[in-house]
Amino acid sequence: MQNVKGKLERLGDSLVDGFQLAALFLIGATIVWSAAHDYIGMVRAGRARLDDILLLFIYLELGTMVGIYFKTDRLPVLFLLYIAITALTRFLAVDIKDLPVMNLLIGTGSILVLTFAALVLQIAASRFAAGAERNGSGLDVDS
Repeated sequence: MQNVKGKLERLGDSLVDGFQLAALFLIGATIVWSAAHDYIGMVRAGRARLDDILLLFIYLELGTMVGIYFKTDRLPVLFLLYIAITALTRFLAVDIKDLPVMNLLIGTGSILVLTFAALVLQIAASRFAAGAERNGSGLDVDS
């Protein structure tokens, strides 16, 4: 009975790993496809506006996040914050003329909160890594 349970657990682990790998490839391919589509649109237009460039940065950050997750099996929360900051910045840069003052304040306040969250994560990660080096645990800290 224990042998069957162990085999089923290994099969389950393999299926989860296979799904995760396939999903990462699909997400990565979708990011590349979307970035290429938008880049081709910029080339056809003969120029890239600020919101186009910021959108390319979002694609870059998404691709980097997928790459980190692929290599480490850890979701880099810090990159999610960077993506959110860039997306809000893009929104504000594009729509600033049409936004009511309250929405502008909410957007900039949101960027401030996300930036503070990224700072807290960076500080916590560096302190945790320094503590791990001192006690010799050799733990790898990813945000």
